[in-house]
Amino acid sequence: MAKIRGDIKIDVEKCKGCELCIVACPLDAIALSDGINKQGYHYAVLVEDVCNGCKSCALVCPDAVITVYREDRESGKKEPVAELRKVTGDITIQVGVEEEGN
Repeated sequence: MAKIRGDIKIDVEKCKGCELCIVACPLDAIALSDGINKQGYHYAVLVEDVCNGCKSCALVCPDAVITVYREDRESGKKEPVAELRKVTGDITIQVGVEEEGN
């Protein structure tokens, strides 16, 4: 089975260091930085190059500051697979659910 390569980008200036992404990551690839952002928070960073793009971190982030990428095995190009923006209320997310007829 081929290994899926993933990556995340965190908007460190908007991250409040709640640690939900750290707990949600099944591969322990995320940790709080030693540095502090402009808001005065320790922000989350990717610390291990083991990300598989599972999207768990982005789905639990209350401030929607994490974008998840997966690398296309053939082209090597990274494409976003999870990105939440401007969340203003309750949302429902379903992952991996195919539409009927597919």
